[in-house]
Amino acid sequence: MGWERLAAGLSERDWAILFDLARLRLATGRQLQRLHVADGSPLTRSRRSRSILQRLSDVGVLVRLERQVGGVHAGSSGFTYGLSAAGQRLTSRVGPAGGQRLRRPWEPAPSFVDHVLLVTELYVNLREAEVAKDIKVLDFEAEPPCWRWWHGPSGERLVLKPDAFVRLAVGDLEQVSFVEVDRSTESTTVLRRKAETYVAYWRSGQEQAREGLFPRSVWLVPASKRTEQLTAVLGRLNPDAWQLFQVARFDEGVWALAGRPPPAAAEADK
Repeated sequence: MGWERLAAGLSERDWAILFDLARLRLATGRQLQRLHVADGSPLTRSRRSRSILQRLSDVGVLVRLERQVGGVHAGSSGFTYGLSAAGQRLTSRVGPAGGQRLRRPWEPAPSFVDHVLLVTELYVNLREAEVAKDIKVLDFEAEPPCWRWWHGPSGERLVLKPDAFVRLAVGDLEQVSFVEVDRSTESTTVLRRKAETYVAYWRSGQEQAREGLFPRSVWLVPASKRTEQLTAVLGRLNPDAWQLFQVARFDEGVWALAGRPPPAAAEADK
């Protein structure tokens, strides 16, 4: 199928799905349904989502990983999807327009998939919050576009690798954050080293020169015990660096990024 014919056969919703996968790399069928198939009953949404994802796979713009999420009865909503080479060409400067290098579809390690899908879940949660809250997602960059490069004191090239960069409009304010999605799989030594990289990048002044400010570094963790562990790690940094960091549970991630207390905490303060 020629590029023009393939592109012409895609609906506005098809394009939105492709561009979200270009942004996020991977998403489950259920996550894509929550983002793009909001109308109708739960059964209607599920059937429509299955039909859309099957068609996009059949025309060759999506690839489906072999590993399912949610068990054998989850259907297509339990599969994980990414862009095929054709999908990458349609959503980037690759191919007829020239530019970026294509990434061949591959079967990544389960730990990698789980981490990427957590970042995708954060994006889905933020987009869902747009519907009911005074929040608008202005920018969401996942890896690797969110990485930051700079030169150290000896001229060496250094890199900060957050999991995401998020810019939100919250009322009349903007909230800008780097995000670390923690799965309790890294040692305290690794966490300390990552935090020190943030401090080094902050001290370089490069982000402030470009953006006019340095984003908060919001670390989202799976449980309260990990919050205590990470807070102890950050507490060993120089006191002037503490202002850079915030730790919250993943289920409070939307509120942390919006700079608001979660509903339960806000209610308790009344």
